[in-house]
Amino acid sequence: MLRRVLTCAAGVGVVLLAATACSPVKMGSAAVVGSDRITVTQLDDEVNAFNQVYPKYKSEIQLTSAKIPGEVLSWLIRFQIMDQFATDHGIAVTQNQVDTAIKEITTSGEESASESGVTNFSLELLLVANGIPPDKQNELGRYQAIEDAYLAQVNGGKAPSTTAEEDAASKQLQTNQCSTAKSLNIQVSPQYGTFNYSQYAVTATPDLLSAASGQKPATVSAGSC
Repeated sequence: MLRRVLTCAAGVGVVLLAATACSPVKMGSAAVVGSDRITVTQLDDEVNAFNQVYPKYKSEIQLTSAKIPGEVLSWLIRFQIMDQFATDHGIAVTQNQVDTAIKEITTSGEESASESGVTNFSLELLLVANGIPPDKQNELGRYQAIEDAYLAQVNGGKAPSTTAEEDAASKQLQTNQCSTAKSLNIQVSPQYGTFNYSQYAVTATPDLLSAASGQKPATVSAGSC
């Protein structure tokens, strides 16, 4: 979930967030999520968007250029998982809810930055530190808004207000989000790595180059999501 996934490498924390792949990844695809493709061109465009702002924060963020495509691809996949999750659970969010979620993320990030002694916090810094192209800000807000709506849905129609309620709702979120992810039979082109379901992330493999040259599918276990 978003609270588990998003952790700022620059010391700015925020309250945020597979299946086996057996058939070849389609030519020209960076990943296949259900019946949808994330094309290499789409990924390249988002990596370029990321790289346009990354130099401003390079001295503060420990993220190598080799890791950027995998980080960006991880978020493109997460966004698709959450969109399907919303469909599975009858959740529809408005732009107002998305805007509210973005404000929540920003406020939480500011608080964590202050506690960590970071003085130049910005939402853009938070996005870049987590491998998210700044032009995907709205998608991140939608991700959080869907999560918030689901937590309220399983808590009797209102946001969890106690630790017990939060824990119970979050456990259902984690279980059902994992089920959605597995149902999508996520496949990643071996040139980028494999999909790790415990992290909802694309991770590099030791034999990445040899696998990429053969263009064979990246096989991943379901893991412990």
